[in-house]
Amino acid sequence: MKSGKQAKVFWLSIVFAVIFSIVMQFLISGGTLNSFYVNTLFSIGINIILAVSLHLIIGITGQFSIGHAGFLAVGAYMSAIITMKLALPFPVAILAAGVAAAVAGLMIGIPTLRLRGDYLAIATLGFGEIMRIVFLNIDYVGGASGMTVTHLTTWPWLIACVLITIIVIVNFTNSTHGRACLSIRENEIAADAMGINTTYYKVMAFVIGAFFAGVAGALHAHNFYIIQPGNFGFLKSFDILILVVIGGLGSMSGSVIAAILLTIISTYLSNYPELRMVIYSLVLVVMMLFRPQGLMGTKEITAFLKMGKSAKGGSHDDGKHTTA
Repeated sequence: MKSGKQAKVFWLSIVFAVIFSIVMQFLISGGTLNSFYVNTLFSIGINIILAVSLHLIIGITGQFSIGHAGFLAVGAYMSAIITMKLALPFPVAILAAGVAAAVAGLMIGIPTLRLRGDYLAIATLGFGEIMRIVFLNIDYVGGASGMTVTHLTTWPWLIACVLITIIVIVNFTNSTHGRACLSIRENEIAADAMGINTTYYKVMAFVIGAFFAGVAGALHAHNFYIIQPGNFGFLKSFDILILVVIGGLGSMSGSVIAAILLTIISTYLSNYPELRMVIYSLVLVVMMLFRPQGLMGTKEITAFLKMGKSAKGGSHDDGKHTTA
């Protein structure tokens, strides 16, 4: 019964998101929204995919990875090669970007995910920097000058990728594989003692997260016209990490909310370049002081809806009491 109610709320949320996306498409097509608001919407969508994909690695599996920008770069450059060099359709570029990032995730995941904690963080950070340096020295993709890319990212493609990312990761989390990943997050030694192949599940979560980061890279590359290696440095990885931490480790709803709020804050602070990073950093410091567990902690937004219903039901029980 509980899972059925959760599924109902989840799919109602998806229906609401589809209705919202249709309305936004009419507003964009009709010219009601100017380019500033459209670019902000696109940035929010791309950041949601990045936050949710990293949430699977850090929040669900408990693997501290700070090399997500490397997968973003792989997806961006692979999609740009597919469309600009090979003249293939954009859907093929999105899929190829995801697959290329997943293969990169598999290659880096197998040797490094035996590490834990700070050692894993350093290894993944090194991977991200390796990817940046590799693209910096390949003339085929423009080297340091970057690569010009045709604008192909549209609202329907963006919202479709966002919804697919959320649906896949929610279903993965609620599956037996997701439960295994959660057990690894809680206590890896105990999970291993219970017969769970911890390395297998860590690599699986890493590959899935990398795949969707690659998809985000394809959308990013074809939205901003030009891609440069400098856009995918370690600071970009920390930006993505901040979204997950501020939202709450273990809460996908929190990651989505944080991606929306922080993207809006960062966009509006761009009008104040001298104070932008100072104000942005102060927001993060205040957040960590007063809400160190993040906006949602480990809870999903459906938990708060249930709390509201329970409180409402408690006032209409006609004085009858039950015991658990």
